[in-house]
Amino acid sequence: MNKLQDWPEPIVRVQSLSDSGIPLIPERYVKPILQRPSVNPTTSNDVNIPVIDLARLYGDDHALRATILDQISIACREWGFFQVINHGVSPQLMDRAREVWRQFFHSPMEVKQAYANTPKTYEGYGSRLGVEKVLDEYGKQLVELCGKLMKVLSINLGLGEEQLQNAFGGENIGACLRVNFYPKCPQPDLTLGLSSHSDPGGMTLLLPDSNVPGLQVRKDGNWITVKPVPHAFIVNIGDQIQVLSNATCKSVEHRVMVNSSEERLSLAFFYNPRSDIPIEPLKELVAPDRPPLYPAMTFDEYRLFIRMRGPCGKSQVESLKSPR
Repeated sequence: MNKLQDWPEPIVRVQSLSDSGIPLIPERYVKPILQRPSVNPTTSNDVNIPVIDLARLYGDDHALRATILDQISIACREWGFFQVINHGVSPQLMDRAREVWRQFFHSPMEVKQAYANTPKTYEGYGSRLGVEKVLDEYGKQLVELCGKLMKVLSINLGLGEEQLQNAFGGENIGACLRVNFYPKCPQPDLTLGLSSHSDPGGMTLLLPDSNVPGLQVRKDGNWITVKPVPHAFIVNIGDQIQVLSNATCKSVEHRVMVNSSEERLSLAFFYNPRSDIPIEPLKELVAPDRPPLYPAMTFDEYRLFIRMRGPCGKSQVESLKSPR
């Protein structure tokens, strides 16, 4: 039997490295030259992803409602990203959810480890901060917002307002929250908080750090730094909606920068289709001059395909299309 080899160096959490005050990042975190943020072009600071006000989306002014629908349609087709304000989620709840997790990441390591080992009961740290109540309400309000946006996308595609949701599995969808903490980095020009990727799921609602920009979206070959609007959500179209829409809605590359002076915290809420139903271009969006661009694949199959093939997996999915 072969002896398991020891790691060449002990695994140390990034936050611990940052807190230690190291002047240089470990070699394993240094990106290849062509993937470093200092090499890739970035657009002017004047450019931002669309910001859309949802306040009158369900009002009596039909002309204004049509304008909002059109704004979302353009954002989905041309950007794959947009920010929404006046979206119906409580600003106080957004602040509380962010603060709960900020306190968590600044808790002693043994507290964080204990919490990680009891995620369903919220014992210890979670009970003291009221995590269960905050996260339950936060999740409910975000599921409701995602449902509203799914109807808008469905209408914009010329479908019945429930059709996109039904393609996800109706109410039996998958949803999860991922909290991203990016500590200070002594050499931000050499690395990234998250490498370039598109989200494999359906739709992502990101609650960013309003004070520390970091998210960049790829547009026309350039990287655009998103400037968060206070109490806005950043909406990110995922691969599954791109597939269902037969590439009418775009799931685009994005990445996360780090900086040397400030830490950053964001909450990503993933709204995904049921994992065991085939996802393919909807028949209403397929025509002789616009054949289906993607094969049928369950979300579980898609995630496995992407994981096995890495960053090029998405383009390989597109190459699997079969003539109808």
